[in-house]
Amino acid sequence: MSAIVDNPEAYFTQFVPDRNAFLMELEEEARREAIPIIGPVVGEFLFILARVSAAKRILELGTATGYSAIFLASACENVNGRVVTLEQDAAMAKRALKNFKTAGLQERIELRVCDALQELATLETAFDLIFMDIEKADYHRALPYFQNLLRKGGLLVVDNVAFKGADGFNRAVAAQPDWRSVFLFSYLPFHSPEYDGICLAIRQ
Repeated sequence: MSAIVDNPEAYFTQFVPDRNAFLMELEEEARREAIPIIGPVVGEFLFILARVSAAKRILELGTATGYSAIFLASACENVNGRVVTLEQDAAMAKRALKNFKTAGLQERIELRVCDALQELATLETAFDLIFMDIEKADYHRALPYFQNLLRKGGLLVVDNVAFKGADGFNRAVAAQPDWRSVFLFSYLPFHSPEYDGICLAIRQ
């Protein structure tokens, strides 16, 4: 069997996807202000997942400055899709709206300033893809809502599942027959943190 590459962190960092100057500006802003964002590797991962699944209706829980929503909205442009993103912090939401406009995606993203869990109880749309990146202790509480909000065969993507607060969600989604899930623990350059887990789950 072949040996793994020397210094895998440095090796794979060289393959961090290219991105435009504006996204790099948001990354620098996040580093400067200690704003946790998904970074370019997970951003590109989201883009690929949304694009290959031809997702037209996307729900995001946790907007922050809008970095991840920009990747999702860009991915669904070719199918005339839309992203609904939920953010509790009004000041952060204001910044995200400005960033959507700068990215030229303001018509493709609907931002709701709200408590995500409360808003989930009011939504009726069946989404093709849901991306969750809110308080980790709320992951488990959000999961039951996805039974109605994610269409059968739809994809749930959950960030930061290596955090202790996500343990209840991890165990629940892995144990429930309504979900087919996989957990990936990875080195993710420029992600916050760089070693973390991502969950992918299909609603059966």
